[in-house]
Amino acid sequence: MGNSARILVVDDSKVMRGIIRKMLAAFPGVSVLEARDGKDAWELLQVETVDLILSDWNMPRMKGIDLLRQVRSHADMSELPFVMVTAEAREDNHAEADTARVSSYLTKPFTSETLRRVLAPFLPLDEATPP
Repeated sequence: MGNSARILVVDDSKVMRGIIRKMLAAFPGVSVLEARDGKDAWELLQVETVDLILSDWNMPRMKGIDLLRQVRSHADMSELPFVMVTAEAREDNHAEADTARVSSYLTKPFTSETLRRVLAPFLPLDEATPP
């Protein structure tokens, strides 16, 4: 991976994808790919390589949990860091995601610093001054 990282942001809200993209722009070397739901993300993953997936839970067509299961079942992506973003910190959701081998969680709303803390174990995030 070196000093760069490719992050796939999956969220049905264009506004939320933009907010996350702006937060990630504070980390040098990070490039962002976007998908509007799990189905689009899965199609993108067939042709693009990423270092981490940051996915919303609730989306139309394919939910984040279903994307996580597909990623984990694919040999080339089974160990890919996968961070689940959710507005609800429900225990049953966490248990379901833990069973599917989620890497970490991010609960909305979150700050740039919280995002950094969650991603840091998985990516080489160079120090940068937040915007």
